[in-house]
Amino acid sequence: MVDQSRNAAADADMAEQLCPKETIETGISSCPNGKRKADDELERPIKRSTPASESQEPTISEAGTEQNGELYGNEDKPLSKNQLKRLRRKQQWEEYKQDRRAKRKDKRHERQARKREEKEAKIAEAKAAGVDPATVLPQKEPWKYRPVPVSFIIDCDFEQYMREQELVSLSSQLVRSYAMNRKAKYQAGLHFSSWKGKLKERFETVLKNAHHNWKNVSFHEGNFKEAAKQAHAQMTGPDGGEIIDLIRPSEGRQDISPDNDDGGTNPMTEVEAEDEGVDQSVVYLTSESPYTLDRLEANTSYVIGGIVDKNREKGLCYKRAKEFKVRTAKLPIGEYMAMQSRFVLTTNQVVEIMAKWLECGNWGQAFLEVIPKRKGGTLKGDASNGSVGKDRNDEEENDGAQEGTQEGEPLAED
Repeated sequence: MVDQSRNAAADADMAEQLCPKETIETGISSCPNGKRKADDELERPIKRSTPASESQEPTISEAGTEQNGELYGNEDKPLSKNQLKRLRRKQQWEEYKQDRRAKRKDKRHERQARKREEKEAKIAEAKAAGVDPATVLPQKEPWKYRPVPVSFIIDCDFEQYMREQELVSLSSQLVRSYAMNRKAKYQAGLHFSSWKGKLKERFETVLKNAHHNWKNVSFHEGNFKEAAKQAHAQMTGPDGGEIIDLIRPSEGRQDISPDNDDGGTNPMTEVEAEDEGVDQSVVYLTSESPYTLDRLEANTSYVIGGIVDKNREKGLCYKRAKEFKVRTAKLPIGEYMAMQSRFVLTTNQVVEIMAKWLECGNWGQAFLEVIPKRKGGTLKGDASNGSVGKDRNDEEENDGAQEGTQEGEPLAED
Protein backbone atom coordinates (compact mmCIF):
# COMPACT_ATOMS: atom_id res chain seq x y z
CA MET A 1 0.00 0.00 0.00
CA VAL A 2 2.88 2.35 0.77
CA ASP A 3 4.42 1.69 -2.63
CA GLN A 4 1.13 2.41 -4.38
CA SER A 5 0.77 5.71 -2.48
CA ARG A 6 4.30 6.71 -3.46
CA ASN A 7 3.61 5.85 -7.11
CA ALA A 8 0.39 7.89 -7.10
CA ALA A 9 2.21 10.85 -5.55
CA ALA A 10 4.96 10.59 -8.16
CA ASP A 11 2.39 10.50 -10.95
CA ALA A 12 0.70 13.56 -9.51
CA ASP A 13 4.00 15.46 -9.35
CA MET A 14 4.77 14.54 -12.96
CA ALA A 15 1.33 15.69 -14.08
CA GLU A 16 1.82 18.94 -12.19
CA GLN A 17 5.10 19.50 -14.03
CA LEU A 18 3.61 18.77 -17.46
CA CYS A 19 0.28 20.58 -16.88
CA PRO A 20 0.48 23.14 -14.04
CA LYS A 21 -2.32 23.36 -11.53
CA GLU A 22 -3.53 26.73 -12.78
CA THR A 23 -4.01 25.14 -16.20
CA ILE A 24 -6.39 22.52 -14.83
CA GLU A 25 -8.27 25.08 -12.73
CA THR A 26 -8.67 27.64 -15.50
CA GLY A 27 -9.43 25.11 -18.21
CA ILE A 28 -6.79 26.60 -20.54
CA SER A 29 -4.52 23.97 -22.03
CA SER A 30 -0.80 24.71 -21.87
CA CYS A 31 0.52 21.15 -21.90
CA PRO A 32 3.66 20.85 -23.99
CA ASN A 33 2.47 17.70 -25.72
CA GLY A 34 -0.71 19.41 -26.90
CA LYS A 35 -2.94 16.41 -26.21
CA ARG A 36 -5.15 17.98 -23.56
CA LYS A 37 -7.88 20.33 -24.74
CA ALA A 38 -9.97 22.76 -22.73
CA ASP A 39 -13.63 21.93 -22.33
CA ASP A 40 -14.75 25.16 -23.92
CA GLU A 41 -12.45 24.50 -26.93
CA LEU A 42 -13.85 21.01 -27.40
CA GLU A 43 -17.38 22.33 -27.30
CA ARG A 44 -16.64 25.12 -29.79
CA PRO A 45 -18.84 24.77 -32.92
CA ILE A 46 -17.09 23.84 -36.14
CA LYS A 47 -16.51 26.79 -38.43
CA ARG A 48 -18.52 26.44 -41.63
CA SER A 49 -18.53 28.48 -44.75
CA THR A 50 -21.18 31.15 -45.07
CA PRO A 51 -22.07 33.02 -48.22
CA ALA A 52 -20.25 36.31 -48.47
CA SER A 53 -22.37 39.41 -48.05
CA GLU A 54 -22.58 42.06 -50.72
CA SER A 55 -20.38 44.38 -48.69
CA GLN A 56 -17.60 41.77 -48.48
CA GLU A 57 -15.16 41.30 -51.35
CA PRO A 58 -13.55 37.88 -50.87
CA THR A 59 -10.42 37.10 -52.81
CA ILE A 60 -11.46 34.87 -55.68
CA SER A 61 -8.90 32.67 -57.35
CA GLU A 62 -9.01 29.77 -59.71
CA ALA A 63 -8.55 27.35 -56.83
CA GLY A 64 -11.17 28.70 -54.42
CA THR A 65 -12.47 31.65 -52.39
CA GLU A 66 -11.39 33.26 -49.17
CA GLN A 67 -14.09 33.39 -46.48
CA ASN A 68 -13.54 34.45 -42.85
CA GLY A 69 -9.82 34.03 -43.16
CA GLU A 70 -9.94 30.53 -44.66
CA LEU A 71 -9.75 29.38 -48.27
CA TYR A 72 -12.58 27.22 -49.54
CA GLY A 73 -12.88 25.27 -52.76
CA ASN A 74 -15.79 25.07 -55.15
CA GLU A 75 -17.45 22.39 -53.01
CA ASP A 76 -17.52 24.53 -49.83
CA LYS A 77 -14.63 22.55 -48.35
CA PRO A 78 -11.41 24.06 -47.01
CA LEU A 79 -8.48 23.65 -49.38
CA SER A 80 -5.92 21.01 -48.49
CA LYS A 81 -2.26 21.81 -47.87
CA ASN A 82 -1.28 20.59 -51.34
CA GLN A 83 -3.96 22.74 -52.95
CA LEU A 84 -2.76 25.77 -50.99
CA LYS A 85 0.83 25.09 -52.08
CA ARG A 86 -0.22 24.87 -55.73
CA LEU A 87 -2.20 28.07 -55.37
CA ARG A 88 0.75 29.92 -53.83
CA ARG A 89 3.11 28.66 -56.54
CA LYS A 90 0.69 29.81 -59.23
CA GLN A 91 0.35 33.25 -57.65
CA GLN A 92 4.13 33.53 -57.35
CA TRP A 93 4.46 32.48 -60.99
CA GLU A 94 2.11 35.25 -62.06
CA GLU A 95 3.95 37.82 -59.93
CA TYR A 96 7.27 37.21 -61.70
CA LYS A 97 5.80 36.80 -65.17
CA GLN A 98 6.90 40.23 -66.37
CA ASP A 99 10.41 39.69 -65.02
CA ARG A 100 10.77 36.48 -66.99
CA ARG A 101 9.60 38.20 -70.16
CA ALA A 102 12.10 40.99 -69.61
CA LYS A 103 14.93 38.46 -69.18
CA ARG A 104 13.97 36.66 -72.39
CA LYS A 105 13.85 40.00 -74.19
CA ASP A 106 17.34 40.89 -72.93
CA LYS A 107 18.71 37.53 -74.05
CA ARG A 108 17.14 37.98 -77.47
CA HIS A 109 18.75 41.41 -77.82
CA GLU A 110 22.10 39.96 -76.75
CA ARG A 111 21.89 37.27 -79.43
CA GLN A 112 21.00 39.85 -82.05
CA ALA A 113 23.91 42.07 -81.00
CA ARG A 114 26.29 39.11 -81.09
CA LYS A 115 25.14 38.20 -84.62
CA ARG A 116 25.63 41.80 -85.76
CA GLU A 117 29.16 41.84 -84.36
CA GLU A 118 29.99 38.56 -86.11
CA LYS A 119 28.61 39.90 -89.37
CA GLU A 120 30.58 43.13 -89.08
CA ALA A 121 33.76 41.15 -88.30
CA LYS A 122 33.30 39.02 -91.44
CA ILE A 123 32.73 42.13 -93.56
CA ALA A 124 35.86 43.76 -92.15
CA GLU A 125 37.95 40.65 -92.85
CA ALA A 126 36.62 40.45 -96.40
CA LYS A 127 37.43 44.12 -97.08
CA ALA A 128 40.91 43.70 -95.63
CA ALA A 129 41.49 40.74 -97.95
CA GLY A 130 40.09 42.65 -100.93
CA VAL A 131 37.11 40.30 -101.30
CA ASP A 132 33.55 41.32 -101.96
CA PRO A 133 31.72 41.02 -98.59
CA ALA A 134 28.62 39.68 -100.34
CA THR A 135 30.55 36.51 -101.24
CA VAL A 136 31.48 35.66 -97.64
CA LEU A 137 28.06 36.32 -96.09
CA PRO A 138 25.54 33.47 -96.28
CA GLN A 139 22.70 34.32 -98.61
CA LYS A 140 19.37 33.62 -96.96
CA GLU A 141 16.80 32.32 -99.36
CA PRO A 142 13.57 34.34 -99.19
CA TRP A 143 10.67 32.50 -97.62
CA LYS A 144 8.18 31.01 -100.01
CA TYR A 145 5.10 28.92 -99.44
CA ARG A 146 5.84 25.48 -100.93
CA PRO A 147 3.23 22.94 -99.89
CA VAL A 148 3.89 19.23 -100.30
CA PRO A 149 1.29 16.41 -100.18
CA VAL A 150 2.34 15.20 -96.72
CA SER A 151 0.32 15.80 -93.53
CA PHE A 152 1.33 15.99 -89.89
CA ILE A 153 -1.58 15.29 -87.51
CA ILE A 154 -1.13 16.04 -83.80
CA ASP A 155 -3.53 13.85 -81.81
CA CYS A 156 -4.73 15.93 -78.83
CA ASP A 157 -7.02 13.27 -77.37
CA PHE A 158 -4.92 12.59 -74.24
CA GLU A 159 -6.21 15.34 -71.96
CA GLN A 160 -7.39 12.88 -69.30
CA TYR A 161 -3.81 11.68 -68.77
CA MET A 162 -2.25 15.10 -68.21
CA ARG A 163 -2.09 17.50 -65.31
CA GLU A 164 -2.85 21.20 -65.67
CA GLN A 165 0.79 22.25 -66.03
CA GLU A 166 1.37 19.51 -68.62
CA LEU A 167 -1.50 20.91 -70.70
CA VAL A 168 0.22 24.30 -70.52
CA SER A 169 3.41 22.66 -71.76
CA LEU A 170 1.57 20.95 -74.61
CA SER A 171 -0.04 24.19 -75.74
CA SER A 172 3.41 25.81 -76.00
CA GLN A 173 4.65 22.86 -78.04
CA LEU A 174 1.72 23.20 -80.44
CA VAL A 175 2.63 26.85 -80.97
CA ARG A 176 6.20 25.85 -81.75
CA SER A 177 5.04 23.06 -84.07
CA TYR A 178 3.15 25.57 -86.19
CA ALA A 179 6.10 28.00 -86.20
CA MET A 180 8.60 25.30 -87.23
CA ASN A 181 6.41 23.94 -90.02
CA ARG A 182 5.57 27.44 -91.21
CA LYS A 183 9.18 28.53 -91.70
CA ALA A 184 10.38 25.22 -93.17
CA LYS A 185 11.53 25.02 -96.78
CA TYR A 186 8.58 22.73 -97.61
CA GLN A 187 5.32 23.01 -95.69
CA ALA A 188 3.42 19.85 -94.83
CA GLY A 189 -0.27 20.06 -94.01
CA LEU A 190 -0.65 20.59 -90.26
CA HIS A 191 -3.78 19.25 -88.52
CA PHE A 192 -4.88 19.16 -84.89
CA SER A 193 -7.38 16.42 -84.05
CA SER A 194 -9.64 16.08 -80.97
CA TRP A 195 -9.53 19.86 -80.66
CA LYS A 196 -11.72 20.36 -77.60
CA GLY A 197 -11.71 20.50 -73.83
CA LYS A 198 -9.26 22.45 -71.70
CA LEU A 199 -6.66 22.70 -74.45
CA LYS A 200 -9.05 24.46 -76.81
CA GLU A 201 -10.29 26.63 -73.94
CA ARG A 202 -6.73 27.71 -73.15
CA PHE A 203 -6.09 28.79 -76.73
CA GLU A 204 -9.36 30.75 -76.76
CA THR A 205 -8.77 32.49 -73.42
CA VAL A 206 -5.16 32.67 -72.24
CA LEU A 207 -3.69 32.72 -75.76
CA LYS A 208 -6.43 35.08 -76.98
CA ASN A 209 -7.43 33.05 -80.07
CA ALA A 210 -4.01 33.56 -81.67
CA HIS A 211 -4.47 30.26 -83.52
CA HIS A 212 -7.23 31.84 -85.60
CA ASN A 213 -4.49 33.74 -87.44
CA TRP A 214 -2.54 30.59 -88.31
CA LYS A 215 -2.38 29.89 -92.03
CA ASN A 216 -2.80 26.54 -93.77
CA VAL A 217 -3.71 24.78 -90.52
CA SER A 218 -6.85 22.75 -89.77
CA PHE A 219 -8.51 22.05 -86.43
CA HIS A 220 -10.80 19.03 -86.05
CA GLU A 221 -13.08 18.15 -83.15
CA GLY A 222 -13.13 14.52 -84.30
CA ASN A 223 -10.39 11.93 -83.77
CA PHE A 224 -7.21 11.62 -85.83
CA LYS A 225 -8.82 9.15 -88.23
CA GLU A 226 -11.45 11.71 -89.24
CA ALA A 227 -8.73 14.36 -89.57
CA ALA A 228 -6.74 11.97 -91.78
CA LYS A 229 -9.69 11.63 -94.17
CA GLN A 230 -9.88 15.38 -94.65
CA ALA A 231 -6.10 15.59 -94.93
CA HIS A 232 -6.08 12.93 -97.66
CA ALA A 233 -8.74 14.81 -99.62
CA GLN A 234 -6.63 17.96 -99.32
CA MET A 235 -3.39 16.22 -100.35
CA THR A 236 -4.92 14.59 -103.43
CA GLY A 237 -6.78 17.74 -104.44
CA PRO A 238 -5.63 20.55 -106.72
CA ASP A 239 -4.05 22.44 -103.80
CA GLY A 240 -2.24 19.42 -102.41
CA GLY A 241 1.19 20.73 -103.30
CA GLU A 242 4.25 19.59 -105.23
CA ILE A 243 5.42 15.97 -105.13
CA ILE A 244 9.15 16.47 -104.66
CA ASP A 245 11.63 13.69 -105.47
CA LEU A 246 12.13 12.70 -101.83
CA ILE A 247 8.51 11.69 -101.37
CA ARG A 248 7.81 10.48 -104.91
CA PRO A 249 6.62 6.85 -104.80
CA SER A 250 8.67 4.37 -106.80
CA GLU A 251 9.12 0.63 -106.99
CA GLY A 252 11.71 -0.94 -104.76
CA ARG A 253 11.68 1.84 -102.14
CA GLN A 254 10.08 1.30 -98.75
CA ASP A 255 8.84 3.99 -96.46
CA ILE A 256 8.59 1.66 -93.46
CA SER A 257 10.82 -1.32 -92.71
CA PRO A 258 10.73 -3.94 -89.93
CA ASP A 259 12.94 -3.12 -86.98
CA ASN A 260 15.47 -5.94 -86.85
CA ASP A 261 18.69 -4.23 -85.79
CA ASP A 262 19.74 -6.88 -83.31
CA GLY A 263 19.35 -9.70 -85.82
CA GLY A 264 17.58 -11.78 -83.21
CA THR A 265 14.09 -13.20 -82.98
CA ASN A 266 12.58 -10.71 -80.61
CA PRO A 267 8.83 -11.05 -81.16
CA MET A 268 8.46 -7.27 -81.01
CA THR A 269 10.83 -6.87 -83.97
CA GLU A 270 9.56 -9.64 -86.18
CA VAL A 271 7.61 -8.73 -89.31
CA GLU A 272 3.97 -8.66 -88.36
CA ALA A 273 1.25 -9.44 -90.84
CA GLU A 274 -0.93 -6.41 -91.41
CA ASP A 275 -4.49 -6.87 -90.24
CA GLU A 276 -7.25 -6.67 -92.75
CA GLY A 277 -8.64 -3.20 -93.20
CA VAL A 278 -5.50 -1.36 -92.07
CA ASP A 279 -5.46 2.17 -93.48
CA GLN A 280 -2.20 2.42 -95.44
CA SER A 281 -2.43 6.20 -95.80
CA VAL A 282 -1.99 6.83 -92.05
CA VAL A 283 1.13 6.16 -89.97
CA TYR A 284 1.03 6.63 -86.19
CA LEU A 285 4.46 7.42 -84.74
CA THR A 286 5.12 5.39 -81.60
CA SER A 287 8.24 3.87 -80.07
CA GLU A 288 6.29 0.66 -79.38
CA SER A 289 6.03 -0.07 -83.09
CA PRO A 290 8.04 -2.98 -84.56
CA TYR A 291 8.64 -0.89 -87.68
CA THR A 292 11.05 1.96 -88.40
CA LEU A 293 10.25 4.95 -90.60
CA ASP A 294 12.72 5.03 -93.51
CA ARG A 295 11.24 7.93 -95.48
CA LEU A 296 8.14 10.06 -95.86
CA GLU A 297 5.87 9.37 -98.78
CA ALA A 298 3.35 11.44 -100.68
CA ASN A 299 -0.37 11.43 -99.80
CA THR A 300 0.34 10.03 -96.32
CA SER A 301 -0.60 11.39 -92.90
CA TYR A 302 1.84 11.00 -90.00
CA VAL A 303 0.19 11.15 -86.57
CA ILE A 304 2.05 12.45 -83.51
CA GLY A 305 0.67 11.84 -80.04
CA GLY A 306 0.22 15.19 -78.30
CA ILE A 307 0.87 14.18 -74.71
CA VAL A 308 3.10 15.32 -71.84
CA ASP A 309 2.94 12.90 -68.93
CA LYS A 310 6.47 12.44 -67.55
CA ASN A 311 6.47 8.92 -68.97
CA ARG A 312 3.75 7.72 -66.59
CA GLU A 313 1.64 6.06 -69.27
CA LYS A 314 3.08 3.36 -71.50
CA GLY A 315 2.01 2.35 -74.98
CA LEU A 316 -0.95 4.70 -75.30
CA CYS A 317 -0.19 5.70 -78.89
CA TYR A 318 0.47 2.13 -80.02
CA LYS A 319 -2.78 0.86 -78.51
CA ARG A 320 -4.66 3.75 -80.07
CA ALA A 321 -3.17 3.02 -83.50
CA LYS A 322 -4.14 -0.65 -83.26
CA GLU A 323 -7.64 0.29 -82.14
CA PHE A 324 -8.15 2.47 -85.21
CA LYS A 325 -6.32 0.04 -87.53
CA VAL A 326 -3.60 2.26 -88.94
CA ARG A 327 0.06 1.61 -89.64
CA THR A 328 2.68 2.33 -86.97
CA ALA A 329 6.34 3.31 -87.13
CA LYS A 330 9.05 4.99 -85.07
CA LEU A 331 11.66 7.52 -86.06
CA PRO A 332 15.09 5.94 -86.78
CA ILE A 333 16.86 7.68 -83.89
CA GLY A 334 18.61 4.53 -82.71
CA GLU A 335 19.99 3.85 -86.19
CA TYR A 336 21.63 7.26 -86.53
CA MET A 337 22.25 8.62 -83.04
CA ALA A 338 24.12 7.49 -79.94
CA MET A 339 22.30 9.26 -77.11
CA GLN A 340 23.27 9.83 -73.49
CA SER A 341 19.63 10.19 -72.50
CA ARG A 342 16.28 8.73 -73.50
CA PHE A 343 15.11 8.68 -77.13
CA VAL A 344 12.01 10.68 -76.21
CA LEU A 345 11.28 13.90 -78.08
CA THR A 346 8.80 16.70 -77.62
CA THR A 347 5.90 17.04 -80.03
CA ASN A 348 7.37 20.08 -81.77
CA GLN A 349 10.76 18.37 -82.12
CA VAL A 350 9.16 15.47 -84.00
CA VAL A 351 7.40 17.93 -86.33
CA GLU A 352 10.65 19.82 -86.95
CA ILE A 353 12.67 16.64 -87.57
CA MET A 354 10.26 15.49 -90.28
CA ALA A 355 10.16 18.99 -91.77
CA LYS A 356 13.99 19.00 -91.89
CA TRP A 357 13.97 15.59 -93.59
CA LEU A 358 11.71 17.01 -96.30
CA GLU A 359 14.39 19.65 -96.85
CA CYS A 360 17.57 17.54 -96.84
CA GLY A 361 16.44 13.89 -97.14
CA ASN A 362 18.90 12.81 -94.42
CA TRP A 363 17.72 11.64 -91.00
CA GLY A 364 21.13 12.11 -89.41
CA GLN A 365 21.34 15.74 -90.48
CA ALA A 366 17.75 16.32 -89.35
CA PHE A 367 18.51 14.91 -85.90
CA LEU A 368 21.69 17.00 -85.64
CA GLU A 369 19.86 20.23 -86.37
CA VAL A 370 16.88 19.63 -84.09
CA ILE A 371 17.83 17.55 -81.04
CA PRO A 372 19.10 19.89 -78.27
CA LYS A 373 22.67 19.66 -77.00
CA ARG A 374 21.51 18.71 -73.52
CA LYS A 375 20.58 15.28 -74.90
CA GLY A 376 24.30 14.66 -75.37
CA GLY A 377 23.99 12.67 -78.60
CA THR A 378 26.42 11.97 -81.44
CA LEU A 379 26.06 10.49 -84.89
CA LYS A 380 26.92 6.83 -84.96
CA GLY A 381 30.21 6.18 -86.75
CA ASP A 382 31.05 9.90 -86.77
CA ALA A 383 32.11 10.92 -83.28
CA SER A 384 33.97 13.94 -84.67
CA ASN A 385 30.67 15.75 -85.00
CA GLY A 386 30.50 16.06 -81.24
CA SER A 387 27.28 16.98 -79.53
CA VAL A 388 24.14 17.21 -81.55
CA GLY A 389 21.76 20.06 -81.96
CA LYS A 390 21.77 23.79 -81.70
CA ASP A 391 22.32 25.56 -78.43
CA ARG A 392 18.62 26.13 -77.93
CA ASN A 393 17.25 28.34 -75.25
CA ASP A 394 14.27 26.62 -73.70
CA GLU A 395 12.88 29.95 -72.62
CA GLU A 396 12.31 31.06 -76.21
CA GLU A 397 8.56 30.71 -76.32
CA ASN A 398 5.75 32.49 -78.02
CA ASP A 399 4.80 35.50 -75.89
CA GLY A 400 1.17 34.43 -76.07
CA ALA A 401 1.92 31.10 -74.47
CA GLN A 402 2.30 30.94 -70.72
CA GLU A 403 5.82 30.19 -69.63
CA GLY A 404 6.37 26.98 -67.79
CA THR A 405 6.92 24.40 -70.48
CA GLN A 406 8.08 21.47 -68.45
CA GLU A 407 11.33 19.74 -69.06
CA GLY A 408 9.45 16.44 -68.90
CA GLU A 409 9.20 15.13 -72.41
CA PRO A 410 5.89 14.24 -74.00
CA LEU A 411 5.62 10.87 -75.57
CA ALA A 412 5.58 12.20 -79.10
CA GLU A 413 6.90 8.80 -79.99
CA ASP A 414 5.06 7.45 -76.97
